[in-house]
Amino acid sequence: MIDHKNHSQNYLRALFIGVVFLSLPALLFAQKEPQYTQYMYNIGSFNPAYVGTVATPEIVSTYRAQWIDVPGAPRTLRVGANLPFSNEKMGLGINVINDQIGPVAQTYADISYSYQVMLSDETKLSFGVDAGGSFLNVDFAKGTFENPGEPLNLQRINNFYPTVGGGLFVYADNWYLGASVPNFLTEGVYNDDVTAVVEDKMQFNFIGGYVFDISDGLKFKPAFLVNSLSGAPLNINVSGNFLISDVVTAGVSYRVENAFSGLAGFQVSNAMFIGYSYDYNTNALGEFNSGSHEVIFKFYLGKGGGADKDKDKGTKGKLKQIDSPRFF
Repeated sequence: MIDHKNHSQNYLRALFIGVVFLSLPALLFAQKEPQYTQYMYNIGSFNPAYVGTVATPEIVSTYRAQWIDVPGAPRTLRVGANLPFSNEKMGLGINVINDQIGPVAQTYADISYSYQVMLSDETKLSFGVDAGGSFLNVDFAKGTFENPGEPLNLQRINNFYPTVGGGLFVYADNWYLGASVPNFLTEGVYNDDVTAVVEDKMQFNFIGGYVFDISDGLKFKPAFLVNSLSGAPLNINVSGNFLISDVVTAGVSYRVENAFSGLAGFQVSNAMFIGYSYDYNTNALGEFNSGSHEVIFKFYLGKGGGADKDKDKGTKGKLKQIDSPRFF
């Protein structure tokens, strides 16, 4: 008789080990950004041009638990801040991300700066740059292997590499488009631990969205995020969210050939928003996990908070934010 439980455990063990070793070169040097389902609330994490476009200072915290039931599956924690200047032209951002998969832990930290110009009475263009670095730790002693003597010479790896990125973000009251590169530093790096020269590849991120006013108490926003990394398939995300009475958000998202997601959010007060999403894998991995969970908290530090309408949205030269609470 086939022991299906042991078969599944062996499959998951093999899957985890395979994922770790096949992705190790990318984990060591490539700047492939952590994945988020609620990217529409998390734009500052991957586009520095966004940080000065918000109406008031805000703090964002996101936690993602991916592929529940798969040993060593990714866990991501991000804390960031978007801090617009009072002159409505510049802004600063702070971004700290801890990403873990099995014995690999990587922490990203950077500071962003953005500057905006008016393209017309209704449209602004923001330029952004960020600089920081990534701290990598690989500790295979934390893993459990069938043959404890393997892998050889891979017990502990500690590396640091700098990052310099940039982005553009153009927006009006009811739409936005953005493009960004997390890291322009792509020279090959020799690493004794993996005995190879790994050429880092630039990742390009493209994002966009449009807000439709269906009625006084109902808005609908379709959005997309595309991640492009040379040598890897396009990561395409599309979503649609409804905003009800400026308080409740509900919608769905689809990551092409990967997962369907349900999203929900609640504007707890003028100063706080809570969002949640659940992913169900549509690929072969879906048979071996219970989905992925993601929660996001946004705290608005300025007067009026996230639920206020922009008082200046109809004033020439004063465009600052769309006419909805933190759709972007």
